[in-house]
Amino acid sequence: MAGAGGARGLQEGPGQPVVVRALSLLEQFTERRRALGLSELARSAGLAPATALRLVRHLTEWGALERLEDGRYVVGVRLWEIASLSPRGHGVRQIALPYLEDLYEVTRHHVLLSVRDGSDAVLIDRLSSRNATEVAYRVGGRMPLRTTAVGQVLLAYSAPDVLEELLARTVGTEPGSGELPADDLRAVLAGVKQSGAAVVRRTHPSRTVSVAAPIYAAGGEVLAALSIVVPDAATPAHELVPLVRAAARAISRSLGHQATASGAWRHPVREPGAGSPPGITATPRNSTLSMAAK
Repeated sequence: MAGAGGARGLQEGPGQPVVVRALSLLEQFTERRRALGLSELARSAGLAPATALRLVRHLTEWGALERLEDGRYVVGVRLWEIASLSPRGHGVRQIALPYLEDLYEVTRHHVLLSVRDGSDAVLIDRLSSRNATEVAYRVGGRMPLRTTAVGQVLLAYSAPDVLEELLARTVGTEPGSGELPADDLRAVLAGVKQSGAAVVRRTHPSRTVSVAAPIYAAGGEVLAALSIVVPDAATPAHELVPLVRAAARAISRSLGHQATASGAWRHPVREPGAGSPPGITATPRNSTLSMAAK
């Protein structure tokens, strides 16, 4: 039967499904391990050499892996092609890109766009000038939630049960990040939700300040986080917060989010020749304003 044949194609014996084993091979590639040999792949993924060889051949034929001249393997372009179709990646990036470019023109350093994936933030886009200060993360790389501005934004707006689960996990301290105890971090996240922005200072790999704000989906949930990273002390953080919040708000509107009323008073539009409000003297356009004591 076709159904039984399909099942056998996904399962070999009592172990993990074949697709899981194949994905475990792809999972071994990291920013620091971009090219791996077959034996290293098999050992890291905990697979028998013969099983690893068979799966690597299939992945290479499909385009998920590419074989270098020295026999090592790297991630294939086709895998990136498929990943780029993710609505939380390419979709958000496509809509946000014009606003990222505008924010970049103002700051001329780094502009980051990230989404949450499990216990990490994933950087889906970054605009940087050639002279920008050094940062630790690349497009497609993972960022910690606790110690980055985008991470704190994504963490602050997580569901309560997800937040508690993530805060309960033991994590390693990143260089220059200043890891906070869970109770202190809860207070920081409460401040993020109150102000609508996160501010994080780091000393590694360079002294920077990062300011991030949430991007909302049409349904009102936080879909992504937008941030800028500049040299610390180059610009006061309180001057950067309105810029990032305004850009994130504009992206949210483009995604269909209807923000709550800001409470700002809207000036009424008056027809030409209409009378002025009491206490205000109308002055014709192009005339010179003058004040005279009465």
